[in-house]
Amino acid sequence: MSASGGTRAIVAALLANLSIAVAKFVAFLFSGSSSMLAESVHSVADSGNQGLLLLGGKRAQRQATPQHPFGFGRERFIYAFLVSIVLFSVGGMFALYEGYEKIKHPHELEHWYWPVGVLVFAIIAEGFSFRTAIKESNPQRGKESWKDFIRHAKAPELPVVLLEDFGALVGLVLALGGVGLALLTGDGVWDGIGTLCIGILLILIALVLAAETKSLLLGESAGAEVVRRIETAVVAGDTVTGIIHMRTLHLGPEELLVAAKIAVRHDGTATEIASAIDAAESRIREAVPIARVIYLEPDIYSESEAAKGPDPEATPGGPTTPPAAH
Repeated sequence: MSASGGTRAIVAALLANLSIAVAKFVAFLFSGSSSMLAESVHSVADSGNQGLLLLGGKRAQRQATPQHPFGFGRERFIYAFLVSIVLFSVGGMFALYEGYEKIKHPHELEHWYWPVGVLVFAIIAEGFSFRTAIKESNPQRGKESWKDFIRHAKAPELPVVLLEDFGALVGLVLALGGVGLALLTGDGVWDGIGTLCIGILLILIALVLAAETKSLLLGESAGAEVVRRIETAVVAGDTVTGIIHMRTLHLGPEELLVAAKIAVRHDGTATEIASAIDAAESRIREAVPIARVIYLEPDIYSESEAAKGPDPEATPGGPTTPPAAH
């Protein structure tokens, strides 16, 4: 993901949510609509979320240190995960509470034109923000479906903004429906029901975001197409005859670690093998510019060893040898 594209989408969402939050609070003060209050808090939470995404992007640009030799690229994952927590607690749970209170203690809406007018304005503003997020996401999405893009994107900002804006638009429609039914029937319970629906929607979106960003935090490999380009680049020379095994790991959205054991010619000299490794690293970086850290270990390919399969003891998180009995 281009950093500039993600930043534009975040800033557009931030400006839209700040203006909408102010308008919603004013509408709530005049009308007493719980849907408007829930939507106001939702917009404030979304504004804070965009602030968190901008902060995460800024902190991720810090240079590597001896304590953090691979840099701070994962800060963007951490702050995106915090967004899901804020959306769940401040947005979803607050809306559920407000909806329950309004259903338990309903009252008629006052000055109905305030919430209706603000909701129409908010739908227009959120539509602009959502359109910006879609426009910035399309070059990164390519031919993927929106579902696959959100699931597979290594940069969390655009999927977060997309889901937030989509949830905001649906929530606004639910709020408008709740207010409209409360006005038509004269029963404020409908306003509370609309608020409950908003809370459920926000919690579902928060859970999706949490699951996706948790996967990024744990560490995801490169996509299949990127892995294919790396494999092609490694074996393009004469000395490297194959890849025995390879692992990739995203250190950040735009930073990839590549570690591989490569098969080399058995009659090659140390100088030839070292030159072949250097050439393979250059080809990898040319094919995949985000491959910032590359470790290639030369070995002689053995069919008998390959037939044994991968060693589970050498796999991080794999089985460990039980302690010897005393």
